[in-house]
Amino acid sequence: MKRPRYQFGTLYMEPRKSGPDVWVYRWRETNQQGSRQLRKQILGTVRELPTQADALRAAETSRLSINRHAVEQAGPPQTIRKLVEHYRLKETPMDSHEGKRRSTKLCYISNLENHIVPRWGDYPPGRVTTIEVEEWLKSLKLAPGSRAKVRNVLSMIFRHGIRWGWFTQNPVAMVRVSSKRLRRPDILTAEEFRTLLAALPDRERLMGTICATTGLRICEVLGLKWEDIDFATCTADVLRSYSDGAIGPCKTEISEQPVPLDDIVLEGLQAWLPVCGYPEPGDWIFASDHSFGKTPLWPDSLRSKTLQPIARRVGIKKRIGWHTFRRTYSSLLAETGNNVKVVQELMRHAKISTTMEVYAQAGMEKKRDAQRKAVDVLFDRKPEAAA
Repeated sequence: MKRPRYQFGTLYMEPRKSGPDVWVYRWRETNQQGSRQLRKQILGTVRELPTQADALRAAETSRLSINRHAVEQAGPPQTIRKLVEHYRLKETPMDSHEGKRRSTKLCYISNLENHIVPRWGDYPPGRVTTIEVEEWLKSLKLAPGSRAKVRNVLSMIFRHGIRWGWFTQNPVAMVRVSSKRLRRPDILTAEEFRTLLAALPDRERLMGTICATTGLRICEVLGLKWEDIDFATCTADVLRSYSDGAIGPCKTEISEQPVPLDDIVLEGLQAWLPVCGYPEPGDWIFASDHSFGKTPLWPDSLRSKTLQPIARRVGIKKRIGWHTFRRTYSSLLAETGNNVKVVQELMRHAKISTTMEVYAQAGMEKKRDAQRKAVDVLFDRKPEAAA
């Protein structure tokens, strides 16, 4: 029986007389009569997939699907490239909602396409040695943490082969690579925070305030809907996150716990509600006008076009991003003498070494007291004013 051929297909943009242009993916498949015929699939419009890179990621699911038989019937992979293809087919289909988060899959795919396959793609798996991989990782012009991630993904590829019974050893298991930071992440002083916040537009000011007073990650802030805010109990339900253009679960199970909201955040939300343009309970709090409110704003664009330029303009030379607000909040919680378990739960970390394996639950009032102390420092508010 003739073995199915592996095909990459063709991606191109197709114009439309009415409406936006669309991205089209074409490939050939064998019909029941045994003849080859051309097939095509519309992946989405240029509004939904603005760049070719976005369209290529959308086409990946289709490409893996049409090559399923070719990959499965090929037997043990003869090259790392074939092993990677089998791993992606079985472990990282982008249309699957099981297993790894979408952002994690995209990170794995990026490391595979940009580093691992270009260097090791044509290697037979049996030729890969521990020392050779170690020397290669040292040569990569990446941060230590990024090199460690590349190493972990390559090791995962070999573990996949072992699970399928193709190999008995993982040459990457003994590879040594440091993940120590080259520099400590920057945090803002209370004065820097107030200066930056005063210069931001209303929308970005509210986003920064939420990040800096709740510890929410920016993907979780953008994942908030109006129905998630309980103004009566002064809490927010954190049920989802928005990352890489897709809605998904939060980073960890503990991340989905409700968080207390300070009065400053509640006042900001109440002021934003009548002017945001999308005030219905099921609407995103920070909805994008480009998608007519169907998706949240894009965080990278807000960071590079608004947050960082304004930070430089007001004289802040530190490396600023949305995560800087979360780190600042964490630092203030620790500095204001709070119980370590309360700090862990406010930050919603699944594991943290400073918690010393304490499993007692911290109550909402303790969380609120700890939060209030940090907010008092940020906004130069007298403690009695928050009572």
